Amino acid sequence: MTPTHIPGFTSTGSKRPGALFGDEPLDDALPLRMTRSAGCRVWDEHDRPYLDCLMGLGSVALGYGHPEVGAAATRAIADGAVGPLPPVLEEEVASRLASLMPWVEQVRFVKSGAEAVAAAVRLARAATGRELVFGSGYHGWLDWCHPGAAGVPVSAAALYQPLVFNDAEAARSAIRLAGNRLAAVVAEPVVVDEPSGEWLRVLQEETERVGAVLVLDEVKTIGRLALGGGAERYGIRPGLVAMGKAIANGFPLAAVGGRADLMAGATRTWISSTLATEFVSLAAARATLDVLERERVPAHLERVGGRLLSGLRGLAERHPRHLVGAAGVPSMCFLRYVDDATGAAVARQCARRGLLFKRSAYNFMSLAHDEATVDQIVTIVDESLSALA
Repeated sequence: MTPTHIPGFTSTGSKRPGALFGDEPLDDALPLRMTRSAGCRVWDEHDRPYLDCLMGLGSVALGYGHPEVGAAATRAIADGAVGPLPPVLEEEVASRLASLMPWVEQVRFVKSGAEAVAAAVRLARAATGRELVFGSGYHGWLDWCHPGAAGVPVSAAALYQPLVFNDAEAARSAIRLAGNRLAAVVAEPVVVDEPSGEWLRVLQEETERVGAVLVLDEVKTIGRLALGGGAERYGIRPGLVAMGKAIANGFPLAAVGGRADLMAGATRTWISSTLATEFVSLAAARATLDVLERERVPAHLERVGGRLLSGLRGLAERHPRHLVGAAGVPSMCFLRYVDDATGAAVARQCARRGLLFKRSAYNFMSLAHDEATVDQIVTIVDESLSALA
């Protein structure tokens, strides 16, 4: 592997070679870095093309380099990109999000999903005067949700407790036991599986019972499961929502939004960053929201993703020696392997055949994927599994 001045090879952990291809020795046949992207394809540093199922780790729902989004961003660059006053675009995009999601009355912008969820936790603590937070899913890398990790204060462990996704009885017991110490329950609407109705009812009813805030972490799901993410698809009405990834089609923008009384806490605490209000990502978000709505992108993702998930289930039946099944939802799915080594071997075989296919949760579809592309993906994965024999 080529030398690097970046610890761990890259600043995005899920893009490191070990995460993509396992810890086996790597060779020049595998892509380690990229130079450009278009549609649902990327090119590596040797200018080799790859059909892509990672789509910027789910941050790209329209396809790479979407012309409308690119044109909007280019205009924003020409307008100066950033300035000393809040841009008109900030209010325009916030208003658009509120119109698409009636449960989001006000919005604050940040640059990453981890920031958005952390801001929601800060707001919930400000509103309740409490500190304890429960979490279900992956909520980013910041201290509040990683007790026990190197560099995280030991005191953080007392303020965070994980909840097992879809275990309604365990959630009910934990929330009632926490009672008036609980500030928030933060939950992803999908964690591999779809949520059960009972799980959702418990989260909604029990947080209300103890006066805690229900926070939906929609960083992966906004604009994918539905325009309004899991809250729209499953009829949940959270107090706060964290949004990110696909809302700007790969440009760095995220947001926390929700009820006005909870969002008012942003003026009593401190949630602010210089580049939260740069023009380029806001312009990209406005254009992205236009395309998501006009082209009915979540329905497209459901259709082509459903074809992919069906194909993966067929592969699981044909390759029982290597696979134990397929999992996820249509727009976010993956294969389950008999062990990690097999998953890594399949990812390497796919890459050698011109496909970037994630060996764990999740592979993401985009507007640039069509049925023929999905069939090509399934064929390559099939060939890669057969090559292991």
